[in-house]
Amino acid sequence: MSAVHLTLIGIGTGNPEHLTLQAIRAINAQDLILIPRKGPGKDDLAELRRAICDEVLENEATRLVEFDLPVRDAATADYRRRVDDWHDAIAEAWRGAMAEQPEAARVALLVWGDPSLYDSTLRIAARLDPPPQVEVIPGITSLQALTAAHAIPVNEIGAPFVVTTGRRLRDAGWPDGIDTLVVMLDGTCAFADIDAGGVHIWWGGYVGMPEQIICEGPLAEVAERIVQMRAEARARHGWIMDIYILRRDHGA
Repeated sequence: MSAVHLTLIGIGTGNPEHLTLQAIRAINAQDLILIPRKGPGKDDLAELRRAICDEVLENEATRLVEFDLPVRDAATADYRRRVDDWHDAIAEAWRGAMAEQPEAARVALLVWGDPSLYDSTLRIAARLDPPPQVEVIPGITSLQALTAAHAIPVNEIGAPFVVTTGRRLRDAGWPDGIDTLVVMLDGTCAFADIDAGGVHIWWGGYVGMPEQIICEGPLAEVAERIVQMRAEARARHGWIMDIYILRRDHGA
């Protein structure tokens, strides 16, 4: 595979109105846009990318090519090893899809949110051989969509906040010296297992999309409701993307 110009385009949360003018121009500048298929029950994710292209793609020469996204091996106990092997497999899937279109000099992937925030597309791109010239188009993140949905600032005045994952919250607990946490990639509802005293939660699923659902309140009062809402939404759609903010109130 000859070197290509690879553009990673942040597309927000799947709402075409979240696209920046820069993103729209980049989509129309491509020879090839790769669309990953994530398997049964997740067809909506590929369809959302196709819908975005239908909405803004005016360059008739740009081709959309779908490929099957490898599944992460759940048998390996070492989490980092599982992720590394998975990323290798995804890079190989990209390489195979691009090799079928050898004349495509400009190739793009549409990345949920922004390629810089809890996304591994840049790390996967670094595994390609020969290495491509990489360009990143920033996008609206799920954190921005969440704070907009609840009409809140993420930080308190002069105070830091930490962006972390459900895995880290579950395994390492609440970080010392931090009152506000942004939690992403939480497939097990880690918020339900922490000390809820004096904690407020702002939660959202499919934020910024037509399917958006949100809930907020004292964690002790709404945790069970959020777990139920999340389970019902996942069963209905076959997948869920959610994010939440936790904040401690020491005066509570």
